Amino acid sequence: MNQHSRRRFLQYTAVAGSTLTLPGRLAAQVSIPDTVDPGIGPYPDSWLPEGVRSRFVDGVNGLRMHVLEAGYETPDRPALVLLHGFPELAYSWRNVMTPLADAGYHVIVPDLRGYGRTTGWSSDYDTDLTPFRMLNKVRDVIGLIYAFGHDHVACVIGHDFGSPLAGWCALTRPDIFRAVVMMSAPFGGVPTIPFDTIDNPPPAPPEGPGIHENLANLPRPRKHYQRYFTTREANDNMWHAEQGLSDFIRAYYHHKSADWEQNQPYRLAARTAEEWAKMPTYYIMDLAEGMAETVAHHMPAPEQVAANDWLTGAELAVYAEEFGRTGFQGGLNSYRMGATGIGAAETQLYAGKTIDQPSMFISGASDWGTYQSPGNFERMQETVCTDMRAVHLVEGAGHWVQQEQAEETSRLLLEFLERL
Repeated sequence: MNQHSRRRFLQYTAVAGSTLTLPGRLAAQVSIPDTVDPGIGPYPDSWLPEGVRSRFVDGVNGLRMHVLEAGYETPDRPALVLLHGFPELAYSWRNVMTPLADAGYHVIVPDLRGYGRTTGWSSDYDTDLTPFRMLNKVRDVIGLIYAFGHDHVACVIGHDFGSPLAGWCALTRPDIFRAVVMMSAPFGGVPTIPFDTIDNPPPAPPEGPGIHENLANLPRPRKHYQRYFTTREANDNMWHAEQGLSDFIRAYYHHKSADWEQNQPYRLAARTAEEWAKMPTYYIMDLAEGMAETVAHHMPAPEQVAANDWLTGAELAVYAEEFGRTGFQGGLNSYRMGATGIGAAETQLYAGKTIDQPSMFISGASDWGTYQSPGNFERMQETVCTDMRAVHLVEGAGHWVQQEQAEETSRLLLEFLERL
């Protein structure tokens, strides 16, 4: 056994052993060898607002989870858990954590499986994708809450990819997640199971090309970003972008924000290639370009960068350092998992179930994420959530609402929480 293999083996046995010996009420995912250095420490204090600390929680469903925490000074506070999206980190919640803690909450914010300083997952494209199943990530969140000694949380709050994760948390375990806030990505509900089909067989799938083929055959050939995110080349294209990682992240965030004035979203008429193609290229990309090239066309001018007060150069440097170390494959593996159908059968166990605890939706008024899946925004309000207390489209925000408009987002969250 060479030195590299021996080191990996020792890392595996140390992490796996500590996980298996920890007590718990749920069976844990077995740890796997990390392909990202597991020896990383917590954030420097200089990265964080006063009252927020960086720490690690071991033995969470096979993970060593990196967590930002606020409101930890006094015991017995009601807990909140905040779940980030892609390409984000726990750090994305930095400016709403202190207001929530000041209101009396214990605020728990993890780097999710596949991200940041959380370890116990593989960044290999060819890795087993089953640990990235949606319900296994719900298990990650429950394990983290239990590790802190909470048997429930007052609310689970998720943004972007964290929004459907928050929805699944609320739907599967309403006893643990007593309320839910979903942000920027409407939760369209659970998969269905064919019903009453003995004498009424379901119709055959339509023949001919599907929507992705239709996108590619448009006069301006296009492709869906989530389809692109499943490809082998996506990680390398973004991680080793020709313009450099920092400029890639800057342009990606700018292009999806209210600072890009062409973000003027509206409801799409149908789920068709022609309708999808009305969305900006960060969602419906030009067929021949990767994401790095896509956003490079919209790199903000130096004066726009200088005027940006929601993603300063120092804050951007945190994202560049973290993704510079890990790449994006951990986050991309969740998109790949969904595309493969892995875990679909277990989510169908909840067919017909609704979110019945108090819920709220927040998005930016300039966020195409609200409408990118036609019908989900309406279905979430009309059938999926039976106690939807409020829907807010925040002016002056695009996709990164809790960063672009942190003060207003904090106010809306506290208003919702106070009325529970």
